[in-house]
Amino acid sequence: MPERLSPCRLTDLMSHSSILRKTLVVIALATLGSLSAPAQPMPVRLSPDQLDQLVARIALYPDPLLAQILTASTYWNEIPEAAAWADQHSYLKGDALAAAIQEDNLPWDPSILALLPFPSVLDMLARDPAWTEQLGNAVLTQRQDVMDAVQRMRRKAMDYGYLQSNSYMQVVSDGGYVEILPANPGVIYVPEYDPVIVFSRPARGFAISGVFRFGPGITIGAAFAPWGWATPVIAWRTHDIIFDRHPWERHWENRVAYVHPYAHTWVRREGPRVERHELRHR
Repeated sequence: MPERLSPCRLTDLMSHSSILRKTLVVIALATLGSLSAPAQPMPVRLSPDQLDQLVARIALYPDPLLAQILTASTYWNEIPEAAAWADQHSYLKGDALAAAIQEDNLPWDPSILALLPFPSVLDMLARDPAWTEQLGNAVLTQRQDVMDAVQRMRRKAMDYGYLQSNSYMQVVSDGGYVEILPANPGVIYVPEYDPVIVFSRPARGFAISGVFRFGPGITIGAAFAPWGWATPVIAWRTHDIIFDRHPWERHWENRVAYVHPYAHTWVRREGPRVERHELRHR
């Protein structure tokens, strides 16, 4: 005969059953909530004035370098580690640096790898992560507006007499768009300037010739082609950023899955990052 349950035993079983049902309900609700949870909301759109302020510190960079900065900013979370690697290996230049990037099996997006020859630029991006993230989000959601802001700031600096061609860069006004190109296509100089000065009308008698300084020339040879340095172009008229003759098409909705089809595809070896280069004590 089946065992008869005492009242106390029956009460215990009913209690456990109730707890089990409640637990299952909680799990089901949590699962349903996670499935129906909204995706990360799109950042709030920035006004033209806000965008002008956002791009001021990079608006006067040469176009090829600016193209790399705009795209790299959308991978802002990878920048701090890349900046540290670039600083620790700043003794490597040219082809030796390109070889080290591959030998160390660095894991970052090609747009980040493209900036490793420019430790000062990566340091600027890493030191102000909130600004870098805001710039990256704006590039993903308002790229046309970001590019228009760069043009507004360039025209302002040109109208005030600050932005001029020199031995480091060539300033070209073409069809209403201001291009800044390296004077020597294979060598890029990073300009240093104070946005408060170059985007303000100069006072009477103010000498505008000394507002720009330039760091050492960075030679970008064919060894850097796998990371978008095969003639990067900003097509201002169409608001396209072009690497290896193909528009960069990452935006907010496809930011997780998008991989730019570089002509010289950067393919990491399977396995973890490898540090093959000893740090040089300075």
